[in-house]
Amino acid sequence: MAARPTAVIRRGAARPLLTMAKAGLADRSKRWLYLVHRWIGIVTCLLFLIWFLSGLVMIYVPFPHLSDQERLSGLPRINWPQVRIGPAEADLIASRSKPAERLSLEMLSTGPVWRITPAEGGQVVLSATSGAILTRFRADAAAQTASAFGHARVEEVERLERDQWTVAGSFNAHRPLYRVRLRGEGGRDLYVSSTTGAVMLDTNRIERFWNWLGSVPHWIYPTVLRQHQGAWRQVVLWVSGPSILAAVTGIWIGLLRARFGRRRFKGGRTTPYHGWMLWHHVAGLAGGLTLTLWIFSGWLSVDPGRLFASPGLDPAAQTTYDGAQRLGHIDHAALATASGPGTKRVRLFWAASRPWLRVDRADASILLDARTLRPATADRRAVIDAARQLVPTASVASVRLLTAPDFYWYDLSGMPQLPMLRIIFDDPAASWVHIDPSSGTVEGAIDRRGRLYRWIFDLFHKWDFSLLVRNRPAWEAVLWALSLLGIVTSASGIWIAWKRLRRSTGSRKG
Repeated sequence: MAARPTAVIRRGAARPLLTMAKAGLADRSKRWLYLVHRWIGIVTCLLFLIWFLSGLVMIYVPFPHLSDQERLSGLPRINWPQVRIGPAEADLIASRSKPAERLSLEMLSTGPVWRITPAEGGQVVLSATSGAILTRFRADAAAQTASAFGHARVEEVERLERDQWTVAGSFNAHRPLYRVRLRGEGGRDLYVSSTTGAVMLDTNRIERFWNWLGSVPHWIYPTVLRQHQGAWRQVVLWVSGPSILAAVTGIWIGLLRARFGRRRFKGGRTTPYHGWMLWHHVAGLAGGLTLTLWIFSGWLSVDPGRLFASPGLDPAAQTTYDGAQRLGHIDHAALATASGPGTKRVRLFWAASRPWLRVDRADASILLDARTLRPATADRRAVIDAARQLVPTASVASVRLLTAPDFYWYDLSGMPQLPMLRIIFDDPAASWVHIDPSSGTVEGAIDRRGRLYRWIFDLFHKWDFSLLVRNRPAWEAVLWALSLLGIVTSASGIWIAWKRLRRSTGSRKG
């Protein structure tokens, strides 16, 4: 009989012990939550502030690059009397085994040249006057090309492997480069390839100055690090990772310390803090989700684990679709007449098994049938039928003609190329191919992974909704508002951390 009361006492005593254990675990968890946020935040708040401020700079001054329109405007007009080699002859000289995929005629300081992209290997540069293949360009030729391109006299020429503005891997095939400084107040530099003689980049003093405050700190992009692709990628991964943790723990603590219901703090306040802590708490609650998405999407910019890597279109399928063949003789005098005065570039390419010539003038571009040298456009039905070869293991699910930008076909700097065909395939990757209906040229391809990446990187990092992209002042206003919340959160966190560190240092000395 005595055993039963003992059992009752033990069961009753176990409940407060369990409650106490749970409370202790909760207290320890909360303490670790605060410690993680505090000590990681001391470092990451400074990074956040740098990222927000540099991101605002990047809205107005992007990283230096040379757009195709800028390159075209700098090219001299073709001197047609010097052109003695036509596209068919240039193709045969440069690529004897297979026909070239693309040829482009333009002017260099040495005269007109054909730039030829063979089916295999790198670009071949061929004199359109003598037919000689040009393999190396010296400093004097680079200086003359840059002077003609920039319409200014040359101040100095420097031969270099890379610098802050040419550190990316896209310049590797053109190294060493010639940096040509042009005379004038703008401090304009042109970078000329030593292998193709082409102008690769254009920068000026203002652009370089602001990029030291914009893209370079934002991307963690100093030359000493960025020239080692693997090391730079790891740094971005390991810097962004703890920053995500600081942002998530900050949101968690902010919600724990806030009271939104009836049980508010004194005076009906939702926050218990005052001064800098008040700013940190309120701005963190208002902009914490955006901050987390920004840091998370920045972490995704280097595609950790290659989760979003896509093979794209099969090169063999693309070659089959283009259908490049040997062209018959095209008289260069007839080509000059068809191109008209003021021509800066003539491009020959194949698409949907048909040869085309795109003539780029100072004021406009025209599309010619390469066989007849007359203006022409592709047959849309023939292009769609030929496009089935691009994904040979699947069939076409649907076709759309885009006449306005949308979420997957857009351009932050302006209006994208329109109209555009979107051909949707039913393959396992759910591939979409964008094709120019006027010529049949493949302008891009995106699969399911690419569309997902468009959401979780581009959208969350640039906030480039279609509506905002079409109304740039509204887009800028949204970015400024979100960035200011981040700046307040970061700056207040830095000041709070500084005060805490000073107190800790003072207490140790005492």
